[in-house]
Amino acid sequence: MAKAYVEPAVHTLRPDYRALLVLAEGLVPGPSDDVSDRLLAAATAKARQRLGDGGVDGDLHVAAWREAFRSFGAKPKRTRSSVEALLRRLDDGLPRIDRLTDTYNAVSIADAVPVGGEDIDHYEGPLRLVRATGEESFDTVDKGEPAVDHPNPGEVVWRDDAGVTCRRWNWRQCVRTRLTGTTTRAVFVLDALAPMDDDAVHAAGAALAEALRTTSPDVRLTSRLLAHVAT
Repeated sequence: MAKAYVEPAVHTLRPDYRALLVLAEGLVPGPSDDVSDRLLAAATAKARQRLGDGGVDGDLHVAAWREAFRSFGAKPKRTRSSVEALLRRLDDGLPRIDRLTDTYNAVSIADAVPVGGEDIDHYEGPLRLVRATGEESFDTVDKGEPAVDHPNPGEVVWRDDAGVTCRRWNWRQCVRTRLTGTTTRAVFVLDALAPMDDDAVHAAGAALAEALRTTSPDVRLTSRLLAHVAT
């Protein structure tokens, strides 16, 4: 995590962007359970209260992510940020996936911040956020079968030495580094744009840490904020 970075071209696009990385070791993976279900239920109630009558369209952080997607050519109504995709499923009820994914999804909807989780034991080289050339590989699934896709040139992607780990900032994760039933070490990425300030980002990180300790009592956590430094 110490070598993770954000490419200057991304900060040229959005100088207000920050990423809070939370490294978690000693996680307890497994299927969704009563603990993760309670976390999601409480977060759902908090999200509904915060959104109020304005709904998802009235959330300023969601709106900022739509503009960020447009800035590199994505159509936010077709490829929504991860947090907007989750918030739009509140009325139908969020799916229970597994206890680790449920935990970070709970923080995402409660604080209206995109959150992703990656198995660091499947990484090759440092994690970094870059603007793609279009030649990078992205391991995915197409019609139920393993497939390799490629980002669009200029697309904002997270990647390592082997290829893209998440397309369109926080839209879709690859298969290779996703959390599984055997994941015990992971890095969680919290993505923030103005109007979410540093205090709010760190508060969301603290909420994630508390939630992870609830599902994995012996977890060991470290964090690092990646932010633009004006020159």
